Amino acid sequence: MDVQKTIEAKLRQAFDARVMMIENESHKHNVPPNSETHFKVTLVSPAFLGQSKVKRHQAIYQVLAAELAAGVHALAMHPFTPEEWAAQNQSTPDSPNCLGGSKNDPGASFNKRADS
Repeated sequence: MDVQKTIEAKLRQAFDARVMMIENESHKHNVPPNSETHFKVTLVSPAFLGQSKVKRHQAIYQVLAAELAAGVHALAMHPFTPEEWAAQNQSTPDSPNCLGGSKNDPGASFNKRADS
């Protein structure tokens, strides 16, 4: 099973999801083609009622701990209650494009030698 399908299956099992969108955004980052390292997760569940955003994120991190330890580098998380989702016009913000930062980028400041 690929990483995206595993993430979806685990979140579906853990939360009573009314809406779930898992988007592989790895192509927006400096990773090899067909990577599964960066994901955007939109999850609408009544399980989030009364929880702060931090608690919601912690719950998602806990469910996906194995994936995060095994190569998933980033999760853009958008957890909502059904009421919040409706008030949000059933949309999430677009993720920004990667601005670089690769160790292989000769222009990256952290790649410059101190003696140069």
